[in-house]
Order: sequence, then structure tokens, then C-alpha cells
Amino acid sequence: MTILYVDTLTFAQGEMYMIAANEGLVYLGTPNTAFDEVEKWAQKHFKGYSFEENSEKLKPYVKQFTAYFNRELTEFNLPMHVKGTVFQLAVWDALKELPYGTTTTYAAIAERIGNPKAVRAVGSAIGANPILAIIPCHRVIGKNGKLTGFRSGLTMKQFLLDLERE
Repeated sequence: MTILYVDTLTFAQGEMYMIAANEGLVYLGTPNTAFDEVEKWAQKHFKGYSFEENSEKLKPYVKQFTAYFNRELTEFNLPMHVKGTVFQLAVWDALKELPYGTTTTYAAIAERIGNPKAVRAVGSAIGANPILAIIPCHRVIGKNGKLTGFRSGLTMKQFLLDLERE
């Protein structure tokens, strides 16, 4: 059975649930949503698990996210333990290479992973990203320069982009 350690992260836009396993961070929830979202995600990704509130275990993660939200950190170095398909993992790895404060397009990510025709699939993989900000899907915008879908909503996406630009 996998123990999933839970804590909340408080920042300017509210609170988010953070979930980690012994191997690293596995999930960062949508701001200001019920714990039900976390439970549904865990049911989909772990066969046997239990939740344990543990702010001590998540302290390094909270510290880095707080520094990020205070504009004191531009690159995370936290252990992560993400689960996804080979394609999703390739997309998420490409996202992690995007420099702080920059943006790119879905087509550019598809090119970067060597699959230029997979623009829609890239969008789906980005939508399945379990760890917002560390896997910076907010840095991906439409080819016309407009904001496009984001699990936490376009207001949060704009907040993160503005945070990194100021």
C-alpha cells in the first residue's frame, strides 16, 4: 500500500492540496477545490493507497513553492514521482525544459518531442499534468498568443505568467 502524504499550500490565490509519496511529489491540486478532486485523482493513479496528513514530510515542497510565489525561486529541484504514459512523460519532460518567464506553443512542444503532428495529443498530455508550476504547463499558449485551457483555470494561468514576468 502506498502512503500519500497530504498538506495544503497557502498562497495569494488561496490554498492547494499537495500530495507526495516516499519517492517525491505526485500531485498539486487545483486552488480552492475540495479534497474530492485529490481523492478522484488518487483512485485513478494508485491501486492501494492511504492518505496521511504530514506537514513535516511536505515541508521542503511548501518551502520551494512559497519561494516561487514570492519570486525568490525560478527553478524547482524537488523530487517528483509522476505517473503517465510514455507520451505524457515526454511532453512533461519537454515542459520542464521551458525557461522561467517564457512561453511556447503546443506545436512547438510537439516539434520538441519529435512528433510535430501530435499537437492535439500534446494538449491532452498537458491537461493531464499532475504537478502544476513544477511541470510548467502554464507556459504553453495558443499559436495566436492567447491563453488556452488550464486545469486550474485561465485566471490562475495568467497569475502564474504574470508572476514570472514581473
